[in-house]
This record gives sequence, structure tokens and C-alpha cells, in this order.
Amino acid sequence: MKTYGQFCPVAQALEILAERWTLLIVRELLMGSHRFTEIQRGVPLISRTLLSQRLKSLSDCNLVTKQERDGSSYYSLTEAGEALRELVLQLGVWGKAYAQRRIPDEQLDPKLLMWDVQRRLNRDELPTERTVVLFKFSDAAAGESRFWLHVEQNDIDLCFTPSGFDVDLTVDTDVRTMTEVWMGYQKLDFALDKRFIRLTGPPTLVKSFPRWLMLSTFAQAPGPLRGALAAH
Repeated sequence: MKTYGQFCPVAQALEILAERWTLLIVRELLMGSHRFTEIQRGVPLISRTLLSQRLKSLSDCNLVTKQERDGSSYYSLTEAGEALRELVLQLGVWGKAYAQRRIPDEQLDPKLLMWDVQRRLNRDELPTERTVVLFKFSDAAAGESRFWLHVEQNDIDLCFTPSGFDVDLTVDTDVRTMTEVWMGYQKLDFALDKRFIRLTGPPTLVKSFPRWLMLSTFAQAPGPLRGALAAH
């Protein structure tokens, strides 16, 4: 491991955490991802080889433990890894306020968006019976414009192809609108009222759907503030 050659604890911490992808992997573990494929879904641009290397480095630094469960690897944060939670959350709050003024088009990712949606649903508000929700993104590329959420209180699955079950509720929108709502840049009620997001299905599901969405962990953080670093 390369070092900064300093006794300062900031430098020592950066020796572990400042490698590319490392804190995003920690973020995924903090958000509840444990299996290799789950972590990679939350960091889709990293290669499998590099993800394996970063996980091993985190394990060597006693931030992550690895166990074998049901024939696959299961990763968990140690006490030292869990202690990074407040740091990661505050980094996200700072990033939303200062790192950019607007989400660039090239950072709009429907797969990453839907991955976060499926793990941030309010289980207390979900239907008790299996309900299939189809998300249709009008501006997404082929293969990324349709997502099927199978939801029950104790069972949430995200599918990229039809599963054969009938669709109960359809959500028609575009990737930017859903992302801005999810991140707290746009109010869900406003998007529904202006029909930027359109719901089609039984009235009970249409009415309850807004209560299902817990939104991003950073949705309540302040938006871009004066002095933001990125100029657009």
C-alpha cells in the first residue's frame, strides 16, 4: 500500500479509503448489499476483478468480513467499517450541496436508479399480496426502458425482463424526472400533478403508490448551494 508518509490520521485514513471505488463499495455495504452481485449492481462500472481486489483490501484493513453462505460469498462491515456510516452520509450531503448544480445527462442511469428504488421502499405501506409494478422510461436506451418490481411486504424483487405475472400498476415517466424526484430535486406530488409521472392501475394502488417510496437517503439534504464547485 502506498502511503503519504504522514502521522496525521487524515492521511492514514485516506491511505485506506481514497482509492477509486472504495467508498462507493462501503456505501453499498452500508445500504444493505452483502453479496458480490448486489454490490456490483450498485457500482455497475467497476469490473469484477477490480471489485474483488477492493473487497480484499477492505478485508485486509479489517473493514469487511467475508463468509460463505449457500455457496456464495457474503460480505459484511466490521465495527470499523460500520463506523464509516456518518462519514459517508455527510460526504453525500456535502456532494449534493456543493459538487454539482444539476445532474448531468451522462450520469442518469435507470438501472442504478431502480436498484436504489427497490431497496428504499416502505415495507409498511406495500400491498400484502404480490403486486407487479412496471416502470416505463420514455427516454431510456433499449434494454433499459422497462423494469418490473414485484412487491410484497416481505418480498421485493427487481426484474429486467417480464416474469409472466400480470402488471398491476404502470409508472410512465422519463429517467430525469424520476431521478430528480428520487434525489429530492423535484417533489413527487408536483411531478404527479403535472403528469411528468403518470400512474395507471386500480385507484387503491394509484393512491397508495406515493407512500411506498422512501426516496434516496439524500433526498432531504439541501440542494446545490452558492459556491458549488462544478460550473455548468
